[in-house]
Amino acid sequence: VTTGNIRIGGNDLKDVTQKSLRASIGIVPQDTVLFNDSIEYNIRYGRPTATDEEVREAAKHAQIDRFIESLNLKYKTNVGERGLKLSGGEKQRVAIARTILKNPHILLFDEATSALDSHTEKEIQSSLYEVSKNRTTLVIAHRLSTVVNADEILVLKAGEIVERGKHSDLLNAAGEYAGMWKKQQEAKEYESKLKEVLT
Repeated sequence: VTTGNIRIGGNDLKDVTQKSLRASIGIVPQDTVLFNDSIEYNIRYGRPTATDEEVREAAKHAQIDRFIESLNLKYKTNVGERGLKLSGGEKQRVAIARTILKNPHILLFDEATSALDSHTEKEIQSSLYEVSKNRTTLVIAHRLSTVVNADEILVLKAGEIVERGKHSDLLNAAGEYAGMWKKQQEAKEYESKLKEVLT
């Protein structure tokens, strides 16, 4: 039997209300659900009282401001049912902007950059790194480049934690994590060489 307590800001999870817990957490899921409304509405949903300037600042941090400015209706552009008028990467960036605008104490990124190309992912990661300062951030990722700067990485296999530590320590341990890292680096090199051949 496993026992223990989960505390947020010193408060036991059992003693806080669902409303206050939800207000403290910002989630960027892998599959973002957007409302059939404008881009502005979908970003502002993170904090309905936000000013236009704050919405635009959040979009800038999420690296989607240039895309929005290229549209005819800009922030008033309708995203369609469940965001169907946007690509997967654009939807994820709207969700990231929404969470940045919410400015929660706890951030949860569930494969939050999985639909992005490597270049955009790198740009967004630097913004997320800034936004994550001084707050608890949980990152769920298969793409290991997403978690290299984490204070602690937990490696799961068949539902169990098999390794834990910093990126460099896990590479030195030459276990599961190091094996996955090596495979992903080889795949990246192969993709890079393939691009060179095709261009």
